[in-house]
Amino acid sequence: MPLLRTRLAAIAAALLAGATIAATQTEAATAQPLPPAHRGIAHLTTLVDLPSNTWTDTPLEVTLPTPGTYELDANVRGRLAGVPPVNTYMTARLWNVTSGTAVPESERLVYQTIDLNTGDTQAGGNGTAPISELIRVNRPTTIRLQATRSDAVGTAVVAQVYSDTVGRTSLRYERLFP
Repeated sequence: MPLLRTRLAAIAAALLAGATIAATQTEAATAQPLPPAHRGIAHLTTLVDLPSNTWTDTPLEVTLPTPGTYELDANVRGRLAGVPPVNTYMTARLWNVTSGTAVPESERLVYQTIDLNTGDTQAGGNGTAPISELIRVNRPTTIRLQATRSDAVGTAVVAQVYSDTVGRTSLRYERLFP
């Protein structure tokens, strides 16, 4: 009988030790912090009116969380309208908020309205332009979408970066390598 008790005690001790190890491993696994995201996307949720000849910040931005090389992609929807004669256009770019500089070569013509006829019927429309660029950063970096409108002839009566269910303005990033 003492041998049976010894064996049962050894089995109980082994089971208890296994449960303690499993509980410790589970607790250690849940204590690990999540790694930073290697990709993300943001969408514009409001319209942004553009004054003439001024780069205007939009609220659309993403933060690149760690050093590395990133691919940036934006889709920029713009609306323009004016009363002829009118020639007005909208340009967008990516702005590195952290360094206070434009992302090189990120400027894109979003939309242009030209109607040089006489008359008072409003002319206009909307379009979407893509922006795709690579950027190398050495610290967490915030990238923002900016836009401007230029009136070559006449004045735009509507000039907006826009986003709705017909077409979204978005900004996406993906880290390619450290």
